[in-house]
Amino acid sequence: MKIRIDMDNGRVEVERGTDPVESHEAGTAEAFELVSKAWLRVGWDAKYVYGFTWMGRPIIQLPEDMFRIQEVIHQVRPTLIIETGVAHGGSLIFYASLFEAMGTGRVVGVDIEIRPHNRAAIEAHPMARRISLVEGSSVDPAVVEAVRSQIQPDDRVLVVLDSCHAKEHVLQELRLYAPLVSVGSYILAADGIMKDLVGAPRSQPDWATNNPEAAARAFVGECPAFEIVEPPRPFNEGLVERPVTYWPGGWLKRIR
Repeated sequence: MKIRIDMDNGRVEVERGTDPVESHEAGTAEAFELVSKAWLRVGWDAKYVYGFTWMGRPIIQLPEDMFRIQEVIHQVRPTLIIETGVAHGGSLIFYASLFEAMGTGRVVGVDIEIRPHNRAAIEAHPMARRISLVEGSSVDPAVVEAVRSQIQPDDRVLVVLDSCHAKEHVLQELRLYAPLVSVGSYILAADGIMKDLVGAPRSQPDWATNNPEAAARAFVGECPAFEIVEPPRPFNEGLVERPVTYWPGGWLKRIR
């Protein structure tokens, strides 16, 4: 696919193989989606998401996705967020700071290796009182039980899967952590964008099928208690309906 952006004439054109060239006015949702697709790919190549912090901790996430999950947290009102994949801890601090503003809530972070300097920084952070860390593989039964033991009877649970993104690993995580999710809440399989990045730097040839979105589709096929659904947008006066995201097809809502 080739995308041409003509700023002088306010047009965006796309070529898809032998199909006729599509041309869209720059101010349309179609043009925005095409430019965003290119921007996401270029941003991946340039490691754009490696340039942000939240309250002092690196947060390797697309800012648009963090705004969106903030909206979801405000709508769902979870009291416990479980996240697999800790890295520098920025996402944990982000969720904890939202809970601090809301006056309630705790975060559990799981990682196969929590590096000592990251653990020290997280535990010294002002938001640390709302965060618990569990070290070990997210699919180890003992680790899952350690996480489960932190859930109180009246907790409303939301889960974010952001560790190893291989399809089979994410599918195993979905099977293990989905039962912890409260009805009406979500489990998020992050980074389905992998399917659109084949051929990009730091990508693998099998990402077209070996990715979290594929795991999410497989999971809902075997578990009717969940459906893949984009969370509702509480406010939108613009023309754009589809979000700019690294997490396409990753929101699984528990419906019963």
